[in-house]
Amino acid sequence: MKLQTTNHQIKDQLVVGFALFSMFFGAGNIIFPPYLGMGSGENWFTGFVCYYLADIGLAVAAIFALLKHGGDISSVTGRIGKIPGTLMVSAMILCIGPFIAIPRTGATTYEMFVVPLLGDIGSLIPTAIFFAIILLLTIRESAVIDILGKFLTPALFIGLLILIICGLVSPVGPISDTSQIENVVVEGINAGYQTMDVLAAMIFGISIVKNVAEKGYTEARIKYRVARNSSLIAAVGLLVIYCGLTFLGATASTLYTLDINRSELILNITQDLLQYPGVIILGIVVTLACITTAVALVSASADYFAALSKGKLSYKLLTVLICLFSAAIANFGIDQIVLLAQPILNLIYPGALMLILLAFFSSHLSDYAVRGTVLGAMVGSLCEILYGWHVPLSFVPRLPLSEFGFGWLIFAVLFGIAGAVIHRLKKTSSPAR
Repeated sequence: MKLQTTNHQIKDQLVVGFALFSMFFGAGNIIFPPYLGMGSGENWFTGFVCYYLADIGLAVAAIFALLKHGGDISSVTGRIGKIPGTLMVSAMILCIGPFIAIPRTGATTYEMFVVPLLGDIGSLIPTAIFFAIILLLTIRESAVIDILGKFLTPALFIGLLILIICGLVSPVGPISDTSQIENVVVEGINAGYQTMDVLAAMIFGISIVKNVAEKGYTEARIKYRVARNSSLIAAVGLLVIYCGLTFLGATASTLYTLDINRSELILNITQDLLQYPGVIILGIVVTLACITTAVALVSASADYFAALSKGKLSYKLLTVLICLFSAAIANFGIDQIVLLAQPILNLIYPGALMLILLAFFSSHLSDYAVRGTVLGAMVGSLCEILYGWHVPLSFVPRLPLSEFGFGWLIFAVLFGIAGAVIHRLKKTSSPAR
């Protein structure tokens, strides 16, 4: 009986782990690693490690932070206050949901699958069909994780492995002994930062914990172990794929320069390796990646707002509304969506990252310290955004770690210290009982 139970746990962990893999692996994750490898040349592995740690390393940390708090995101964000915490989570979900990430999956499918195969036939009908499929896959809430883990993810994983193995057996070219990127470490970190998977991890973690409980794991210790191991399975799968895609890019480092478009690079590599059949395989892989990501995001977004409305807005109604809205936004195209989204994401991300890190030390920090740190991170990020818009904030480039894109960190530290001091002063001044 014990062996049977253990085998059942392993099976569930694999299913949930594959599902989490597919949630994280969106279309952008196909495009970033090859471009990084191409620009890094012989230093491609260093770039890959930095990218992986900044992307999946922090994302898995986010899931672990959520597990530490029983899968309840409100216990993490509630440290900054109920209303601010709700607003932050809502903003995160809107960004990685119907405003940005979900429409981007539809736009990517059109640009990297429909256009190469059928030409520029207009995005209206293809995106409508894409989101009709997403709606069918998400309308039954309980089936989402199993659909992803049992069917879509293995197909996605196998398709990518075929491409990577072909690149290993017959590289498109020699790896350059020089790097086109000035600082490979910084570029790797920035590429991982741009995926915004940390924001997604906070939301995906809710779905994972919920699904693990629905599979019958109600004891806290076992539920934590199953969810933890599932996260590690996803991380290992992504390690293999990211490393392979970065290597593919490195083999093209003597053929292309940084001027090439990211999507064009992976299309060209695929064309060189597998000719026209390769383009079809890539199109299928990209479409599967977009479908799995969109399914996860629509389901998580609808589930959250249904709970926030206390059932006044049903899960099924929200999935319909999200798919309709996302289909409309998708027709603006990838570049326009990314352009409009970048400042919003850059403002939210640092605060979310600080919340995640501080969640591991929640018992040792006051709410004032947490609030100060999160506020400082967002203030520092706002300064960096304004400086990028040519507002005369000359101190920004002189901030510590600003060359790595983490100039906001000094604001987080100083505001956090100020919050801790305020808490201590209030505690000292309170009359003894």
